[in-house]
Amino acid sequence: MATPFRSGRKGIVGSLEGPERDLLRKLFRDVILTLEPEPREDEDPLARLLGIGEETEPPEDPALARLLPGGTADEEGAAEFRRFTERSIRETKVGRLRMAAMDCESGRLELDDEHAAALSAALNDVRLVLGTRLGIESEADAARIAEYSDWQQARDVESYMALVYQFVSWLQESLVEAMLARLDSGSH
Repeated sequence: MATPFRSGRKGIVGSLEGPERDLLRKLFRDVILTLEPEPREDEDPLARLLGIGEETEPPEDPALARLLPGGTADEEGAAEFRRFTERSIRETKVGRLRMAAMDCESGRLELDDEHAAALSAALNDVRLVLGTRLGIESEADAARIAEYSDWQQARDVESYMALVYQFVSWLQESLVEAMLARLDSGSH
């Protein structure tokens, strides 16, 4: 069973069992696949190098749209925002997810500040995807998901995803608390 993260002299430490590590690495890979854009042969190499994209429409997948918001309610402004930032946002998120997946190779996680921040961001991206897939949009929706509390109750996709969502949320909360304790102690 996973242990809560704690702040120590050498960084932030926590532990995960084999099945928990496997689950997290799979979730990270799934979000990476969601974020990686389809390669385009007609893409301008200079624009690619500068991080300028040609796609300005919001993603059709609601989970991807949640990961890559438009930045503004104004459609024209959102299109410009996407054009100039979406590629770098995707690349940053994918990099953090890959770093987190590599950190989860070991049962004992010993994280410096950079790796702790990457893991926290990766867990947040997983939570955003799971929350979107579960339809969490209000307190009532969150309360519905919180009703699932026992892995023995997992009978369908929603109940399993709800339990995974709760586990990832607990793990992220534990990590953020350890990060805050580290800041408070001046150990960073």
